[in-house]
Amino acid sequence: MSCKRFFHWGPALAIGIIKCITLTTLYMNSMWWPPNQSMGGMINQTVFLLLSSMTSFNYVLATLTGPGFLPKSWKPLRKTDEDSLQYCKKCEGFKAPRSHHCSKCKRCVKKMDHHCPWINTCVGWANHANFTSFLAFAVVGCFQSAICLAISFYRGLHRYWYLTHGYPELATVHFTLFTLILCVFSMGLAFGVVLAVGMLLYYQLRAILTNKTGIEDWIVEKANFRRKQEDLEPFVYPYDLGRWKNFRQVYGNFWGSVVGDGVHWPVVEGCNQYTLTSEQLEQKIEKRARTRTYKIIRPSTGRLFPIFSQGPKVALSPPCSDEARIKLSPGDLVNVTRWRAKWLFGEKVGSAKTKESIRGWFPRRCAVEYVMPSANVPSSSSVPLKRTNGLQRTSSSNKKKTN
Repeated sequence: MSCKRFFHWGPALAIGIIKCITLTTLYMNSMWWPPNQSMGGMINQTVFLLLSSMTSFNYVLATLTGPGFLPKSWKPLRKTDEDSLQYCKKCEGFKAPRSHHCSKCKRCVKKMDHHCPWINTCVGWANHANFTSFLAFAVVGCFQSAICLAISFYRGLHRYWYLTHGYPELATVHFTLFTLILCVFSMGLAFGVVLAVGMLLYYQLRAILTNKTGIEDWIVEKANFRRKQEDLEPFVYPYDLGRWKNFRQVYGNFWGSVVGDGVHWPVVEGCNQYTLTSEQLEQKIEKRARTRTYKIIRPSTGRLFPIFSQGPKVALSPPCSDEARIKLSPGDLVNVTRWRAKWLFGEKVGSAKTKESIRGWFPRRCAVEYVMPSANVPSSSSVPLKRTNGLQRTSSSNKKKTN
């Protein structure tokens, strides 16, 4: 556990949103449906306080517990199993099945789903249940809050009408300028949480019921595509044991207790502990085969939205990923493995030899494709070509055309 995770903009903002919605709703409820004047008001207030408390409780647990990190320099018990696992240069050990290295946490995470800035750590094996419970209570609580605030807002705006038309019992909500702004602001936050967090909750529930994290979903998709291209049978995902068993693997006894050790997992018949990791190694081989080298011709600042250096078109079409943006200088070479319309993802040549490799996204317009001079062709016969469609190649055959 680490309290240091709370000293970050994500937890500070998340806790602020929770408290703002909670306190504003309690204040408005005290005028609209006072809990000390009716049984319905007391039930309404009690249910909301329970939802708010459970939201905060699961949020704190998810943050403090963390995802569960693989020990540094971890190795399997049997030496022969090392051939079926990926090696992490940064942690100087092997990656256990379902483990992935997080560049933000700088550790290998057990059953990593994603890195969440709102809890300032990853969602993984140890805190998946608490994180999902936090999302569920937040959505239900904010839905109730949004209804309460909307009714209070309506009553407050029509207070004068109620007083002049003989309904003083409905004119209980009164606003000052500050409370009016606070009510509208909190109501917007509540509706926003229901929509945004509700979507995230849907993906987390789907991940739990299929026993497949977001990373593993992408691995399986690539595996099936690769097999389809080679006319092979579809890939059998080894961890989908059925919805009920999948659910119990995360929630255990319904209190979010951690199940297993995060390293060894039950698998379906016909698979073994290394079915998925072996597939990952095959995909790594294909990844290296399709890697292209690009040469940097314009500086890349490494900013998330480089509107001043790269222009609005590049800045407003960033990759949908929280992966790093890297700083590069003219002359640098980058091995690119992923492409987007205006962005490229790759690793700086030479950085892989160090413990902290430089890997991330950079604007496509900063680079041109580069082909190393062939060992069988004299270097004097290799000259750069004119740029075509944003690419530049170096080859002796094209030199004849330019001559």
